[in-house]
Amino acid sequence: MELEQRQLKQVVDLVAEKKGREVVLLNLKGISMVTDYFLIATGNSTTQVKAIVDHLEEKLGTIGIPILRVEGLPDAQWVLMDCGDLVVHVMTPDQRDFYNLERLWGDAEVMAF
Repeated sequence: MELEQRQLKQVVDLVAEKKGREVVLLNLKGISMVTDYFLIATGNSTTQVKAIVDHLEEKLGTIGIPILRVEGLPDAQWVLMDCGDLVVHVMTPDQRDFYNLERLWGDAEVMAF
């Protein structure tokens, strides 16, 4: 299923509702064979990371985005949500700085809304 721009914007907005910071959406089409988009966000603490993930688990189905798998709980330092064409990464600041996914996927277009 091809995700629509409207759905991607809604996911960004859902993360913002729980005060996720430094939200970046990368277009990986033509770069990755695994997924089309990465959404990367920072939560200030493991509690906030969990709150963002819980909110997404509750709401993504209502906008037509299935969640296939969630990895990284209960530690919640880095939670990965596999939604098929979209993979969501919600990380604590230390994990975000250390793994620097934006640099790793530097060829990807950063999408703006």
